[in-house]
Amino acid sequence: MTNNNVKFQDLLHTIKALRGEEGCPWDRKQTCPGLMQYLQSECDELLAAIKNDDHDNICEELGDVLYLLIMITEINADRGLFKFEDVISGINAKLIRRHPHVFAGQTYENEEQLIAQWQAIKAKEKK
Repeated sequence: MTNNNVKFQDLLHTIKALRGEEGCPWDRKQTCPGLMQYLQSECDELLAAIKNDDHDNICEELGDVLYLLIMITEINADRGLFKFEDVISGINAKLIRRHPHVFAGQTYENEEQLIAQWQAIKAKEKK
């Protein structure tokens, strides 16, 4: 395991412990709708940090958003709806699918073609 993977696994373990039987009452009782206000707030704080070019704060706010995203994923995993691996697999497949110019040898001549390609792929996915 790489060092980053170990650190990520440590974070997952911490969040699972917070949500576990001996964990934090606040973390254990959270629901997806209940976390919406915190996710909105943390995203707003992240956007402000980016706007202010405050790299230390960007790092901190990314951590806060990541925590909430993992919490939402764990809530859904606990309910048997999907697992963290499903989220990772889904976004990875989507990124590969939406970037055929990188992963499938498709060419484009300009940025307008690239954007049109992206929009066509996205529209096809939404059907």
